[in-house]
Amino acid sequence: MLRFRTCPVDEEPAATLVQGMRDEIAAIYEGLELDGAHMPKAGPTEMSPPGGTFVVGFDEDDVPVCCGGVKRLSDDACEIKRMFVVEAARGRGAARELLEELERRGRELGYSMARLDTGPRQPRAKRMYERAGYVAIENFNANPVASFFGEKPLR
Repeated sequence: MLRFRTCPVDEEPAATLVQGMRDEIAAIYEGLELDGAHMPKAGPTEMSPPGGTFVVGFDEDDVPVCCGGVKRLSDDACEIKRMFVVEAARGRGAARELLEELERRGRELGYSMARLDTGPRQPRAKRMYERAGYVAIENFNANPVASFFGEKPLR
């Protein structure tokens, strides 16, 4: 069971985890820059109060092992962004636990719908999202790399 703490995306330990996610995405998608001009925004401004948040998950030894954020899309919809689990913590349900925490945080922020996306080279993420109840929708955020756009009611 993980313990989650709010942490600004650009402060430690979140910054190191996000850099790990950036490095992994760049390797999977051949140099893709998540902060490029053509990519959806998901930085400190988007994932901070009042409309957003960012969390880090800690294992039983208080080691940070995952992170993710919530970004405001509209008064009733949020987007789940920057989900990442360190390799050593994978395969133990951390990603699912993180997703559930981000959905909970979205509800606390007053959102009734969560949206997310993932790319064609991340089939495990897509399967996890579908198993968690996300249904395919149209491209809602103009992410040029994503191939699955999902939505789930939070209430």
